[in-house]
Amino acid sequence: MKVETTKIPGLVIIEPRVFGDTRGFFKETYATQRYAEAGIAAPFVQDNLSKSSRGVLRGLHLQHPHGQGKLVQVLLGEVFDVAVDVRRGSPTFGQWVGVTLSAENHRQFYIPPGFAHGFCVNSETALFSYKCTDGYHPECEHGVLWNDPEVGIEWPVAEPSLSDKDKVYPRLSAIPSDTLPTFNPAEVG
Repeated sequence: MKVETTKIPGLVIIEPRVFGDTRGFFKETYATQRYAEAGIAAPFVQDNLSKSSRGVLRGLHLQHPHGQGKLVQVLLGEVFDVAVDVRRGSPTFGQWVGVTLSAENHRQFYIPPGFAHGFCVNSETALFSYKCTDGYHPECEHGVLWNDPEVGIEWPVAEPSLSDKDKVYPRLSAIPSDTLPTFNPAEVG
């Protein structure tokens, strides 16, 4: 497996080895030891799957407390996946990394706790799979406005299909800092 670091420490792009022939392919999507060697050692406790159509944008979501690390991948179709650093005190606070994930490129993206996460569907349909390091706690759910101009994400769609909740999240600068996770240099991989 190939592991690629990004401009924000802790965010990692993974390319699993894919063994294919005319019949199809095989790939290992997760192995505890191999991922721990790549710096992804937190135990995963929940798997999720979502299906969305072209132009759907989900995010930018986070939980605090009960932050979730996420290992995300696309099983069908293609998405543009984004993580935004929302850890107060982080040298990369408010910065983002985006990566195209597809069934064809087999890439995975690891997003540690402390990041807001979202994705936009580029294909007719997408099946989006993700492993989480903590369960869903609706009372801890927060979000950042998908098109916050201060964050400046370059989404591949101008007018996405959004949930009512995602339409009204605040800008990152309007979120009280005591409701955001705190940067801990010891936790950076």
